[in-house]
Amino acid sequence: MAYIEVKDLVRVYRMGDVEVRALRGLNMSVREGELISVMGPSGSGKTTLLNILGGLDRSTAGEAKVGDVDVTFLDRRQLVMYRRRVVGHIFQTLNLVPTLSAAENIALPMIVNQVPKRDRQSRIDELLETVQLTDRRKHKPDELSGGEQQRVAIAAALANDPPIILADEPTGELDSETSQVIVDFLVQINKKYNKTTILVTHNPIVAAATERILRIDDGVIKAAYTPAELESGAEGRTVSYVDQMRQRIKKLNAELKDLDEKFRKGAVTGDEYVEERLRLKAAIRGLEDEVHRHGG
Repeated sequence: MAYIEVKDLVRVYRMGDVEVRALRGLNMSVREGELISVMGPSGSGKTTLLNILGGLDRSTAGEAKVGDVDVTFLDRRQLVMYRRRVVGHIFQTLNLVPTLSAAENIALPMIVNQVPKRDRQSRIDELLETVQLTDRRKHKPDELSGGEQQRVAIAAALANDPPIILADEPTGELDSETSQVIVDFLVQINKKYNKTTILVTHNPIVAAATERILRIDDGVIKAAYTPAELESGAEGRTVSYVDQMRQRIKKLNAELKDLDEKFRKGAVTGDEYVEERLRLKAAIRGLEDEVHRHGG
């Protein structure tokens, strides 16, 4: 039985007359306690999917059910409680408070959720031990390495014992050795606490540590495969991934050309044109960097 069930999910962003379709009828299922990764080029809809599942964004159409709850129908108050109790977020850009110690950063989500102080302390001790930072509990973020900061962020995401962990490029700014440490912790936490975990990544090595890999492109899930298939080259081959990114670059360049034409015809305002052109150019640069990083 699926714990997360997404059906025909659509997310459309409008910028004047310009319509950007981040998700185009996406479907996916995740079993309770499963650890999966979502891979795909920049601009393919990975973060949008995570934000909708995490209650940080709303879909335009379709449904996203988590357990018995359809997140797409929650009102603002219900979404706040959903984010506090059901989902633990781990971001590439760490959401740690720089003036607080490691222990205080872990305590913060529990304070917001009105967890009694005596319960907070035992939970902090347990989580610091889990991420092997007991001796760093009083250190502030700028006194910790990048990997240690990310481990504090993982512990903070677990603070309220949410059933779901959503990790958006948690190793994106770390070197390969530190990335492996973080991935190992995520796998350990998934097994120890039976957390349903979705990990968004560009890195095939990171994805290979998960049970199942979903490939997203142009706002839909195009394929699902196992780490063994990734290793053997079936579906998830790195070369294929590079080709996908090149195809996405080609599509974005076509969108850029179309945007230029709309501007010449007066179909978009100057402000809309500049904003959308900057977005497209940034996406293209990101994809080109990713192609280069994978030897393409």
